[in-house]
Amino acid sequence: MEMRSLKTFLCVADTLSFSRSGAQLHMSVSAVSRTIARLEQELGQPLLERDNRNVRLTSAGREFREYAHAALADWQQVCRRLGQQGELAGEVSLYCSVTASYSVLSPVLETFRATHPGVEIMLHTGDQADGIGRVLAGQDDVAVSGRPGQLSPRLDFLPLLASPLLFLAPVSQCAVSDQVRAGGARAEHLDWSRLPLIVPERGVTKEILDAWFIERGIRPKIYAQVAGHEAIVAMVGLGLGVGIAPQIVVETSGLAGKVSALAFEEGLPALEIGLCSLRQRLANPLVKSLWEVAEQTY
Repeated sequence: MEMRSLKTFLCVADTLSFSRSGAQLHMSVSAVSRTIARLEQELGQPLLERDNRNVRLTSAGREFREYAHAALADWQQVCRRLGQQGELAGEVSLYCSVTASYSVLSPVLETFRATHPGVEIMLHTGDQADGIGRVLAGQDDVAVSGRPGQLSPRLDFLPLLASPLLFLAPVSQCAVSDQVRAGGARAEHLDWSRLPLIVPERGVTKEILDAWFIERGIRPKIYAQVAGHEAIVAMVGLGLGVGIAPQIVVETSGLAGKVSALAFEEGLPALEIGLCSLRQRLANPLVKSLWEVAEQTY
């Protein structure tokens, strides 16, 4: 079983798309499809369920994904020992939000590339709320994420920085900013039953926000649940409601002049941001090295 075939399968398992996998791997769609078909023939059962619209992993596909990750990691270690004279070589799959890619990871990756030029970082971006789930599912080696209240015993978490969580209101004059001013511009005095609130649809910050409201017996009016803090900042800036986002996102969004932070006596706890990885993945020298560089950088 060739390592290239395993890489192709893992890419399809990650993207669930033959066309996107072909673009990432610089292969034709038909070549990707033939590679998967050969693997399925060799194993004697389907790894993927396909129809006209969707691609899904079968139970065998999910099991084989774990094998493929482990096999590639073992292969990279052999290459390092026999062919690279001790220099690390291979790939590390890393997931983060767009904001985290330059506000959190930039100094880490700069140092890591200089220290380990033979290691390629396969960076995937999206909603930070998906990071922990992707790591637990074996889709990525490492993810940048907020620290959850309950951390799976399968995971290790490396704290890098803390960012205040802010309640945000629009600066422009609109119905929402009028409601905020009527409440004295303090979170405790706002009429949350009437004020439209934009919240994350899932993830650590949603858990923090839900707990904050429950502790105070507040039932807010939810205007929208969206993926990603960047989208929340943009919607608040447009005057669609109030919302929450880490300060680090506001500062790097380019919209800091369109939103303002609400003052309150008992605010939201700061969001602890760091790296998470499966403990078993940290046995991989490539992943461990990235982890150690991040720890030294911060």
